[in-house]
Amino acid sequence: MKGTLDDEARLVASGRGKWSQPGVPHRGWQCIDIEDLGEPQATCEMCESQTIRYVHHMEHRNYDEVLAVGCICAGNMEGDVATARTREAAMKSRASKRKRWLTRAWRVSAKGNPWISADGYRVTVYPRGGGWATTVSSDDNSFVHHGRLNYPTQQQAKLAAFDHITRLEARNAKG
Repeated sequence: MKGTLDDEARLVASGRGKWSQPGVPHRGWQCIDIEDLGEPQATCEMCESQTIRYVHHMEHRNYDEVLAVGCICAGNMEGDVATARTREAAMKSRASKRKRWLTRAWRVSAKGNPWISADGYRVTVYPRGGGWATTVSSDDNSFVHHGRLNYPTQQQAKLAAFDHITRLEARNAKG
């Protein structure tokens, strides 16, 4: 069952799942990561009812488990629904941008390798060991990351570089 944010808000208000369990904190949680599953396929671990695509991973100093929850539950858990919505909107924007990543105009270097500048980074993909590898560097070259993995196709290497930039952007946003 695919639900909306309004459906999730009703589940929170009704005290479903862990919202009604003693010993589970309701406030003071912190989001440590957000993940796009590609489609709604997981159940929120707080309300235990909402099917979610964008998973906010929440931790609390007085609770042993990290909970994978939906946007509204995350917002209520951290006491700031607007921040959770903003975080999820950014993830949705990245998902949309990822879909277009391979169709962007990639240039070809003097060595014949595809490269692109985006989001303050330069991405280069190149053949290595029977597959494709990546290098992601900041536009000012203050940061350079040579990917350790090889990918079977050029497209997979390009998407891996995009995902690496997404993780870097998330870390930078946290401060």
